[in-house]
Amino acid sequence: MIFLKKISCVLIVISLSSFNLKEDTITIKVKNTLKKERSNETVVLTKEFLKIKDLTSLGIRDKKSGELQVTQTIDIDGDGVMDELLFQPKIAAKSKREYTIFQISENQRPKTEDFCYSRFVPERTDDYAWENNKVAFRTYGPRAQKMIEDNIKGGTLSSGIDGWLKRVEYPIINKWYEKTVKGIGSYHQDTGEGLDNFHVGDSRGIGGLAVKIDSIYYISKNFTSWKTITTGPIRTSFILTYADWDAAGNKITETKKISLDYGNYLSKFEIMVSGTKEVSAGITLHDKKGKIGSNFKEGWLAYWEPLQDSEIGTGIVVPNKKLIGIENYLTSKPDLSNHYGTIKVEDNKAIYYAGFGWKKQRTFTSKETWESYLSLFAQKINNPLIVTLKK
Repeated sequence: MIFLKKISCVLIVISLSSFNLKEDTITIKVKNTLKKERSNETVVLTKEFLKIKDLTSLGIRDKKSGELQVTQTIDIDGDGVMDELLFQPKIAAKSKREYTIFQISENQRPKTEDFCYSRFVPERTDDYAWENNKVAFRTYGPRAQKMIEDNIKGGTLSSGIDGWLKRVEYPIINKWYEKTVKGIGSYHQDTGEGLDNFHVGDSRGIGGLAVKIDSIYYISKNFTSWKTITTGPIRTSFILTYADWDAAGNKITETKKISLDYGNYLSKFEIMVSGTKEVSAGITLHDKKGKIGSNFKEGWLAYWEPLQDSEIGTGIVVPNKKLIGIENYLTSKPDLSNHYGTIKVEDNKAIYYAGFGWKKQRTFTSKETWESYLSLFAQKINNPLIVTLKK
């Protein structure tokens, strides 16, 4: 397989060519229409919106307080020019704030860590793993699939999404893989940072994809190629491509663009798919000892279950009323019982969010607190912050 290398992206200083921000500034207004304070929501400013050819050397300041904002720039298409400028404003309920965009030097930027991180992991077969300051995930590549097909020990055949249960804010992916690969520890043991004790197998894990034909759910195998788009303090995003697969005679093509933002418990899945007018995203029911929940009108489904000496909530949120069905699919076959949300495909694209909250992390202590988070998350993504350019 041909694997695409990581595209460089974050905060590299070059000169602007189309707007002299040493003399001029741009002001934007961010409006919150909800009766809830908003934070940890990412505002994306594009070159087109700001009318600037490149965004690299820009900073953002709260106009009232003067506080510099943590920012991240992203080169979406890999041409070496930054296309998006990201930041996460904090906006009180039913209010608005103004921010000034200006030219800034690298040493003036607020110092922060790249909490949002992802990478291909060849040293552990060929996982792809991603994380932020709250949660971590991984899924599996073609070498792991071939090992299963060749009866070689240590392989994994699954397009399900695994959850790594971290309870620290700092990044853990590299640390956990290193200690496991070197044999000096194991990410299956909790030494205070968390662990991987979430079983995926043939299930959909936390947001894996399926296509239902009649009464049967069909699924893809492992991803075949990957491309990292960005890592940084606010967002990591990447693309996974899958070999064409069959669903009752229908050829399905599937590419996933996955992103995870700072402070969020749910990854965003943007699915490019052909061969079907709807897809189903699932969360595993494991041994069926947990409690399901859903709100079709709000567009979310959830599962709260015991997990060894703790509990975990998993969930899916579908924006913009594209959730067209919910099924609690039960079977005696191992790992194939899943709580599914069926999503409408429009222009060969489906979007949903999937993630989890672990009780030991002390944010979600019950089914009710987890479902309240999903409900509020759905409300926010369906009523995004309104950003306008102030003349």
